Amino acid sequence: MSAEHNAPANATEYISHHLMNLRANPALTDPTDPSHFHLDTFWIALILGFVFVGIFGLVARRASVDKPSKFQLFIELIIELVDSNVKDIFHGKSKIVAPLALTVFVWVTLMNAMDFLPVDLLPKIAAEFGIQYLKVVPTADINQGLAMSLSVVLLSVVLGIQAKGLVGFVVEFFTAPFHAEGTVMKIILIPINGAMQLIEYGSRGLSLALRLVGNMFAGELVFMLIALLGMSWTGANPGSILGLLGQVVAGSAWAIFHILIVILQAYIFMMLTIVYCGLAVEEH
Repeated sequence: MSAEHNAPANATEYISHHLMNLRANPALTDPTDPSHFHLDTFWIALILGFVFVGIFGLVARRASVDKPSKFQLFIELIIELVDSNVKDIFHGKSKIVAPLALTVFVWVTLMNAMDFLPVDLLPKIAAEFGIQYLKVVPTADINQGLAMSLSVVLLSVVLGIQAKGLVGFVVEFFTAPFHAEGTVMKIILIPINGAMQLIEYGSRGLSLALRLVGNMFAGELVFMLIALLGMSWTGANPGSILGLLGQVVAGSAWAIFHILIVILQAYIFMMLTIVYCGLAVEEH
């Protein structure tokens, strides 16, 4: 199956095609069905996770104190950046927050950086193997964003329970943010405090996910529009070699600007992860 054979007829069809995920069962129309599992998001995110682990593991094995390589110094710079932020924000005793923050920062950066590839490059290669849809930026998928943000929120709850004990965490959950003197008033405020805490935890997860996904989805749309512009300059069909060349030329300027967005969104996600973990272990 060639990319040219299935080339979209117009700009609207082209963008719609690139916004479709590779699903386990694309024939189903119910989006809540588990068969709508996004295979491209899962596999690309998983592969990039192994890339992160492989690169850092290789650098750790070849690390030299006397003659460090430039790449080792670059990796150490990233680790020191994350470690300094963790020490400044998180005041608990957990040993998993720093590794978690490092993983979040590098992994999200790698997933965001998939946006730098020409829009039609990987879909064209996938089309040669009969894969019709391929969305290559996992962080532009709300499922990936929500999965990561909910994991962070759940971890913050676990850290809160470890730091305060189950009883202490539950007591704080139902006595904050509104405090009152007297047993009767405390009982009256229990449902209000519980509702406020649920809203707070829910808003953390939603804001963390939507901020990342919204920015990356918007960046992906801009790259598609630039790709269409590049193809209009060359007069080439989507997926052709000349069309890919037009995408590279037209998208270079935006890609340079987009580097800031890619790194900034990963940094914000990491910082909020540390902040939420820090809030969980501190007294309200």
